Amino acid sequence: MNSARNSEPARVFHNRTLPEPAQLAGYAWLIERYGLKVPLPSRLAGISAVHHTVDTPSWLLLTPRHAPEPTLADHLTFSAKWEGIDLSVLKALANVVPTNELEVAIRATPNGQYMLRHWFLFEWLTGKTLDVPDSGTKRSIVLALDPDQQCALIRGELSARHRVQNNLPGTPAFCPLVKLTPGIERARARQLDQRVREVIGRTSADVIARAAAFLQLSDSKASFAIEKETPSPDRTARWARAIGRAGVESVSAGNLVALQRVLIEDARFVAMGLRTEGGFIGEHDRDTRAPLPEHVSARHQDLVSLMHGIEAYDTRVREHGFDPVVAAASLAFGFVYIHPFVDGNGRLHRWLIHHVLAAMNYTPDGVVFPVSEPMLREIATYKRVLESYSCELLPHIRWEPTDKGNVEVLNETADFYRYFDATVHAEFVYHCVEETVDRDLPNEVAWLHAYDRFVGGVQEVVDMPSNTVDLLHTFLRQNKGRLSARARDKEFKALSAHEVESIERLFSETTGAL
Repeated sequence: MNSARNSEPARVFHNRTLPEPAQLAGYAWLIERYGLKVPLPSRLAGISAVHHTVDTPSWLLLTPRHAPEPTLADHLTFSAKWEGIDLSVLKALANVVPTNELEVAIRATPNGQYMLRHWFLFEWLTGKTLDVPDSGTKRSIVLALDPDQQCALIRGELSARHRVQNNLPGTPAFCPLVKLTPGIERARARQLDQRVREVIGRTSADVIARAAAFLQLSDSKASFAIEKETPSPDRTARWARAIGRAGVESVSAGNLVALQRVLIEDARFVAMGLRTEGGFIGEHDRDTRAPLPEHVSARHQDLVSLMHGIEAYDTRVREHGFDPVVAAASLAFGFVYIHPFVDGNGRLHRWLIHHVLAAMNYTPDGVVFPVSEPMLREIATYKRVLESYSCELLPHIRWEPTDKGNVEVLNETADFYRYFDATVHAEFVYHCVEETVDRDLPNEVAWLHAYDRFVGGVQEVVDMPSNTVDLLHTFLRQNKGRLSARARDKEFKALSAHEVESIERLFSETTGAL
């Protein structure tokens, strides 16, 4: 093969247009060289023909002086240095690259930190041991993930054989990774969990308790609304209580099945528990009933392993220290891509965000961040986030329709659900948390303070039971601060014109602007 510096520049790679003609490098080169069938990383790399750098959301083009030689070792080193770790590509590579070729690459750079990482990752991903001698104890310890590139555990365990500190957030059974983007760094710096505690600290316990109850119920309603369901008040309240208990118990298939039973009142037409057949999200052809998938779920044969991976990820990030919002996004979106149940996956996916944030003490006791509210308000963005991986994944799944209008997956797909880039998902969940901290919780606290002032003011005008004051407030809110002629003639006919005027003015001064 020709040197990378002299190879033919690429203009399009797997239907992704380069910003300018360039030679493939790193993961793009590995995918091309070894024919890897994987969803493309969100950003690929190449070498520009001229001495300038091009940095876009989809491509990083470096100058010719950065060009690696056309060898496995050089492109693995390049990828780790400039692109970070992509477990999906590395696992696919491990499945096809001759073992002796990898052993030669590792021996060629015995002291190279990047090849040490890849050596560790190959054995971690596959469970196989390469014919490479252990690193000496005098060798400096290398981190599996560069914490300046990707979100990593605070406390990892040492692999003495490789002298690599394993700071990966998951296990080989489930380990999405997240790049440390400027957006995530900015959100982290705001210390949103501390900001919420500051709001709570300067607010009475009674108001916080009422606000928390409202936000909990609001999240339940929004979560059903996202699924275009209108549940009964009792079902909404039951799910709100389930949200309030998030974080109390560890994640397991059994606990999630119990939650599924809370969600689904009538299970006559729903098989509860883990799926025993294929699954997909999409429509059916009106005439033939053939599936038209937008997303194909994990094979049912892989569900037990994948769910064990999710459980291990949940335990690992809590025990070893990790960014709670990134953990919540990775776990929740990983779950919804797996889609382990016939029904209820979407609401359980959002429940998992609450679970992780509570279990990792990011949310204060008794308070939930109603992340379903901003998801509902920004449903188009939420859908784009979900599709950011589904659209990349779908072309790599071979399936055929079943006689029941379902799909049967024909190829091995488990690794697609174990390892994916959850960066955009983490950025979105951080945005939803910011919405709670900056908007939803403060607005609800302000609303309750205003409502209390209104109630107190009404009692100075006329002696009225609290439930009647609440009805009065509702009527005024529904009619833009004015008491309708109907309400004056019926429910509040005992009020004088002067009292009505005073109450309307009081509403305007307290709650009218909220």
